[in-house]
Amino acid sequence: MTGGEQHDATVAVVTVAYRSNDVLPGFLASIAAASTRPVLTVVVDNRPDEGSRAAELAEQIGARYVPLPSNPGYGGAVNAGVAVLPAAVRWVLISNPDVVLDEGLIDALVAVAERDARIAAVGPAVLNPDGTVYPSARRVPSLRTGVGHALFVNLWHDNPWTRRYRQDSEEAVTPRDAGWLSGACLLVRRDVFDALGGFDEGYFMYFEDVDLGYRIGKAGYRNRYEPGVAVTHIGGHTAARDSAQMIDAHHTSARRFIARKYTGWHLWPVRVALSIGLAVRSALLQRRAR
Repeated sequence: MTGGEQHDATVAVVTVAYRSNDVLPGFLASIAAASTRPVLTVVVDNRPDEGSRAAELAEQIGARYVPLPSNPGYGGAVNAGVAVLPAAVRWVLISNPDVVLDEGLIDALVAVAERDARIAAVGPAVLNPDGTVYPSARRVPSLRTGVGHALFVNLWHDNPWTRRYRQDSEEAVTPRDAGWLSGACLLVRRDVFDALGGFDEGYFMYFEDVDLGYRIGKAGYRNRYEPGVAVTHIGGHTAARDSAQMIDAHHTSARRFIARKYTGWHLWPVRVALSIGLAVRSALLQRRAR
């Protein structure tokens, strides 16, 4: 059940539109069957010009439309959407517009979260279009794991650091706690999300979900992976169009996360070395993408 002005709703969906005309209709259509309870839906538009149909599509299902004057990035747009929710909303499903929700998904995720007040975020399985499971519940990257993954993932896909970071294989279908959950689709406890200040808007794109999961864990809460329900990820419609820019954004965000997680003065040489390594890797991948 959906609706934009249901102020008695305790569950909301917040999605961010950016050149999303081709995928947003499918996502919005899938919300109604995802919950048996009233759901307030908010569509935040990061690019309301250039032929965006987000306002029209939001109106069709009774969703609230929030156009932004400038593009603050994914995390900033989600924060803007959460900020307009009424106080009654206790649970927020944050989702990309290029996914389709399973029937009953929202109810299932809320049920998991309600088992333990320490569960602050719950993520479903994320399926690729061919039905394979994308590793969407991962460990917070350590220095060793992060460096190994960054250096070898493109040359040696099945290296031990990448396997440890992604927690794929049998763990992809096992309910468990995770270090962080993909921002492509996750349910968050609204009071915890607000208490943590939402997403860190210093991340324009990428790593805002890693950072949120890390801060949830640091605050004593749990990130829970529930693969019994799923979303189908149609594809990165924005990233495919701007691959070089997305590569740069990814590596910029990685450097920010490293700098914020490893703050000790004695780690300064490590931060500098990793920053230089990520900058070089970014430049090489951008050249390859052009």
